[in-house]
Amino acid sequence: MTIRVLLADDQALLRATFRILIDSCEDMEVVAEATDGAEAVDLARIHRPDVVLMDIRMPGTDGLTATSVVCSDPDLAGTRVLILTTFEIDEYVAQALRAGASGFLGKDVTAEALLDGVRTVAAGDSLLSPAATRTVISRFLAAPGLGTRLAASEDLGVLTTREREVMAWAAEGHSNEEIAGKLFVSPLTVRTHVHRAMTKLGARDRAQLVVMAYQSGLVQALPPTTDR
Repeated sequence: MTIRVLLADDQALLRATFRILIDSCEDMEVVAEATDGAEAVDLARIHRPDVVLMDIRMPGTDGLTATSVVCSDPDLAGTRVLILTTFEIDEYVAQALRAGASGFLGKDVTAEALLDGVRTVAAGDSLLSPAATRTVISRFLAAPGLGTRLAASEDLGVLTTREREVMAWAAEGHSNEEIAGKLFVSPLTVRTHVHRAMTKLGARDRAQLVVMAYQSGLVQALPPTTDR
């Protein structure tokens, strides 16, 4: 099945570069390009892409607002948002995840990493590295004032012990393969536990499950660093 991608970025040269790269792959294609968030929402509703590559900083409607609209639209339940960022402002990334984004990539990403990221998000997984999880999510997702709380500690009562364990490992940024190695089970078994936890908690995808893990207290947020 071909992965259908919508590009949302105000930089024409960057969009053209991404289009050439994506269209060169047999398993994906660019179906539309948007220059701001409002256009991205409109085109997403028209084309129903599998993945939206969304820039955060765009004129008019920004990528954060557009991500929130796309991810909250029931008609776009099958569309995943992959944020493109320069990582200049960590809080923007956290807010995008809170809005429903499935992950993020730096604009200096390699071609291979970009394509792998699109495939990962299209498959329903999140693109959250351990480093990103610990420095970005830990610092901001558990902080007050960043949006509606998605989960409380009592909500996790519907999960089995193993599902909570797998959820915690996922929240620290570990892949299914890494978790499987720690628990001495197969990656397929881990994936099953992740999807069962998502279903029980009503999580849109793995990234939202990570948010819930921090908000509920299953995983403790690290204190802010002072290296800035």
